[in-house]
Amino acid sequence: MSDPNDNPLLSFGYEVPFDRVRGEHVEPAVKALLDEARASLDALTRVQGARTYENTLQALENVTAKLDRAMNVISHFESAATTPELRAAYTAVQPAVSDFLSGISLSDGVWQALKAFEATDEAQALTGARKRFLRKTMDDFRRSGADLPPAEKERLRAIEVELAQLTLKFGQNVLDASNAFELLVEDEKRLAGLPESAVVAARESASKKGVKGFRFTLQAPSYLPVMTYLDDAEIREKMWRAFNTRATAAEVDNRPILRRVLELRQEKATLLGYPTFADLVLEDRMARSGGEARRFVKTLRERTVPFFGKENEDLHAFRRELEGAGAAPLAPWDVGYYAEKLRRARYDFDQEALRPYFPKEGVVAGLFEIAKKLYGVRIEPWQDAPVWHPSVQAYRVVEEDGTQSASFYLDFLPREDKRDGAWMHGIVTGAHDGKGDARHLEVLAGSFTPPVGEGPALLTHDEVETLFHEFGHMMHHASSLVDVRSLAGTNVAWDFVELPSQIMENWCWEREALDLFARHHETGEAIPEELFERMRAARSFRAANAQMRQLGFAELDLALHMDWKPGDSDPMDVARAVLEAHAAVPLPKDYAMVASFSHLFSSPVGYAAGYYSYKWAEVLDADAFSRFQEEGLFSRDVGRAFRKSILSRGDTEEPSALYQEFMGRAPRLDALFERSGLV
Repeated sequence: MSDPNDNPLLSFGYEVPFDRVRGEHVEPAVKALLDEARASLDALTRVQGARTYENTLQALENVTAKLDRAMNVISHFESAATTPELRAAYTAVQPAVSDFLSGISLSDGVWQALKAFEATDEAQALTGARKRFLRKTMDDFRRSGADLPPAEKERLRAIEVELAQLTLKFGQNVLDASNAFELLVEDEKRLAGLPESAVVAARESASKKGVKGFRFTLQAPSYLPVMTYLDDAEIREKMWRAFNTRATAAEVDNRPILRRVLELRQEKATLLGYPTFADLVLEDRMARSGGEARRFVKTLRERTVPFFGKENEDLHAFRRELEGAGAAPLAPWDVGYYAEKLRRARYDFDQEALRPYFPKEGVVAGLFEIAKKLYGVRIEPWQDAPVWHPSVQAYRVVEEDGTQSASFYLDFLPREDKRDGAWMHGIVTGAHDGKGDARHLEVLAGSFTPPVGEGPALLTHDEVETLFHEFGHMMHHASSLVDVRSLAGTNVAWDFVELPSQIMENWCWEREALDLFARHHETGEAIPEELFERMRAARSFRAANAQMRQLGFAELDLALHMDWKPGDSDPMDVARAVLEAHAAVPLPKDYAMVASFSHLFSSPVGYAAGYYSYKWAEVLDADAFSRFQEEGLFSRDVGRAFRKSILSRGDTEEPSALYQEFMGRAPRLDALFERSGLV
């Protein structure tokens, strides 16, 4: 048992001692922090005398500050560097933490204290962020069941605890199922078509595991090259089926978990007086209701479908052109492969031709230079920072006046103790109230192409876009100047939070920006103009399919959280039917992608009923980027305005008001379709 006086999860300075955190620290730290939080909550309800902002709203904000920070660190480890001991401890503390957090809004004492403060002259005179904090707190409490009868409050509390346990298990099952799969190929001839970089990586992966041949996994840097380039259809099929049936085997079966999560979410919505879970979740977002989110998805789908059909006809015709009139119909594991061949034929463009121009260190340096041009920040290495893995790099964000506003980590290496995908995790959110340390701390993580042999890690253009995307989230969090922690940084409506991230991707397509970092790792040459033009021309290749894929996920999300009811058909069948309607080809009957759909089911809420947010924010980002295009790609005036109106303001005003402040008008759909070539 660790010494409670030396528990790194109880260290509340700005720097987190990531290098010292172990599974044994979790349970004693969380127990101590829960005890402290309960005492603080009890003190809030027992205040004598007049209710004030400080002894009520601010006190409520402070109740969970230390616990939230510790849980951020623990959940970070579960995502980026888990161990059996840490997982067991995290699973053990989740019920108590969830019970406490859900119990706050169900506490009659806290609710009466808030209502008493709301009635004071001080509350009526609040302005700015504090006024919005009061309104949102009252709305959140009502939406969380504060006015329910005692028996229904207890049921709601039990629902929240069960949801926390189930969704944690869902995410763990996805990680375990992904790690359980490997495909070994002994005959190198079967790897025809695969880029040399992928062949070498597969050989190194096998060597590290002490086996002969070539090893492939479901991690993106291994999986995607196989699906895009490998000539052997049998191997492509094995990989595709493994990926799209993850977490359906007996020991890690997410299907019953998924059904139960849907049942609990619907019961929660009904208890709170909402017709669907989507209506409950979206009331406080830009869309406001499930119906409005669905209308948005329908509008985009109707404008996309004609292009979608034409793209798929072209791909089928292309296979017949290659293989004759008797060519077999395309299977799902054929689509990416033949699409890449068609891209090469139509644009003479191969994604792999770009990889030598994107050495990871050069991309990172260029990204930092772009941030300096846009926002005036200097990003410098943070020497001797405590890290959780030797490959992790740390940096500081320094403002023009020399003050440090944030620090962040980059964790790129694929590992079996780390979940797949890419994400930004805000660990510490500072409150800029003029008191104490108000800096921010973030982690940018993902599974990017690792170095091969002695050479540098060479990224794909898609990976470069992903890095820029997550950096956009980081700048949103790091730029916060909000004095209320709950409204600061990325604590904004989920259909607005992707705007700062997605807008950053645009710079990956501009010559002026690429010339800052896209340099051949051996010669130092910039991307040749001819290759750049082919890349730009290919940008809208099968854009309708890419859009329909995202709209399919959004519609699936809404269908499960608006239409499906307990006792209805299997949610897996619903998912397959919805996604097949948005797919280029029919899907197999055992298609089970939704069983690993962590965005929807690895958190009590997460992106549930909110997956449409990606397309919603894409409309905003395409439209907002048009101002940079008109006034200057690196315009400091526009960059300063974007940071002032969007990045620094958190949730202190309605997102639509912040957007109109930056653009001077409401967003328009046309910019997205024009950028995608769907006009």
